[in-house]
Amino acid sequence: MTSFWMHDFHPPARPPVQPGLRFDTVVVGGGLTGLVTALLLAEQGAEVAVLEAVRLGSVTTGNTTGKVSLLQGTRASRILGRHSEPVLRDYVRANLDGQQWLLRYCAEHDIGVQRAPALTFAQGEAAVPKVRAELDATRAAGLPTRFVEDLEVPFPHFGAVRLDDQAQLHAIELVAALARDLDARGVPIFEGTRVRGMRQAGPDRILLTPHGDLHARTVILATGTPVLDRGGFFARLTAQRSYAAVFEVPGPFPHEMLISADEPTRSLRSVPSPRGDLLLVGGYGHEVGRDHAGQHAEDLVAWTQRTFPGAQPLFQWSAQDYYPVGELPYAGPLLPWQHNVFVATGYAKWGLTNAVAAAHVLVGTITGKQPDWAPVFATWNARDLGSPAAILRTNGPVALHMSAGWLGFAVRDAFRGPGAPAEGEGRVERHGLEPTAVCTVGGRTRAVSAVCPHLGGILRWNRAEQSWDCPLHGSRFGYDGTLLEGPATRSLPAEPGSGTADERG
Repeated sequence: MTSFWMHDFHPPARPPVQPGLRFDTVVVGGGLTGLVTALLLAEQGAEVAVLEAVRLGSVTTGNTTGKVSLLQGTRASRILGRHSEPVLRDYVRANLDGQQWLLRYCAEHDIGVQRAPALTFAQGEAAVPKVRAELDATRAAGLPTRFVEDLEVPFPHFGAVRLDDQAQLHAIELVAALARDLDARGVPIFEGTRVRGMRQAGPDRILLTPHGDLHARTVILATGTPVLDRGGFFARLTAQRSYAAVFEVPGPFPHEMLISADEPTRSLRSVPSPRGDLLLVGGYGHEVGRDHAGQHAEDLVAWTQRTFPGAQPLFQWSAQDYYPVGELPYAGPLLPWQHNVFVATGYAKWGLTNAVAAAHVLVGTITGKQPDWAPVFATWNARDLGSPAAILRTNGPVALHMSAGWLGFAVRDAFRGPGAPAEGEGRVERHGLEPTAVCTVGGRTRAVSAVCPHLGGILRWNRAEQSWDCPLHGSRFGYDGTLLEGPATRSLPAEPGSGTADERG
């Protein structure tokens, strides 16, 4: 499942890190947050390096829909439901600054940007109050939104909030430009280098990787969700999987940036290409490992083909995003007293503006020149600790899935079918006392541990992406056990006591 943005992106592979190196600052994560943070630090004269576990932009940034909008579905009303109007205004100002920096950078580096209005619409009459609430919230935040009754779209709708002059872009063109910029400034970028842990040695932090240790005075974790469990961010975030596809459509289709206020979420935009404008449809999100991913991906295609007759999918992919328990994103110290290890996460699917804003917060914290809206990104304040109900909503299902996974494992053999799973299918079996994840892909049946190495959740098979997903905190593994993403830092062992997929090569 390769995204439209990634399908023709084939830059030369960059080498993994060499042991024994030291930098003032190491940025872990080669997505938009990490690359912008590294660039801003380099502009300040800092000695900085970037570590990427796979390839630049290959995770969330390379799988975005590419919308650069201040109208973000129903984010404003959700934030206002938990915080004051001044907090919401600061969040919008942060995103405005992020948006404007990004658009200036695109203009200076010849990255194509299309201007278009953004609309949050009601698919059903029951969602009209949500749309009206978003209108009120965005106006309270100072945005010139307005309500529109009729949309020129071929599907049912009951009005929308509209914000003119927003933007959309090709995310990987942006990644490539940032990488070239860092190269020109002499900033080393190491790919294929996954951070598995960290320890302290005097004033330095030592990052532990499969290729050797790396020393840094300051570490920035820009990895979607923090790969170090300090600070408990995995318990303050919900991982959500969503789907997208680009279609060739024989007839007309909307060229505005549209997103529904109600479920299932449907997000639409146009995509310029050499073969003409294409239609991108995204959405159908669900919590990782807690639903049937294949059905969501199929429903997205089916709805598009019903709505736009003759639409043919050219590319299909998925993405993972993290929702913060307190509705606001995080950028700042990993621990309250630790001012040389930083984190950025919790963008709730609106990462293009939030990532740039977070990068400015991180660099401002290091240099002592924070934006005045930086407190809305605070990693440690009363907004989370004072929200026990939200914390329970986030972590209650984690406990249930932990219990259900292990209880289900205890009786697994009684319901196991004969023989190996069919092609493209997987299941958890009991092999002695060990939960074992068994799947058949490409004519070969593989068996790996079914226990997530993060906190011990029982994995579930994701048929749409042929991966093993953890319903606790969103770690994901390939069909062969190779770690794909999430708070886990190691792949799955093939047999109890054997090496992981990383160590097996």
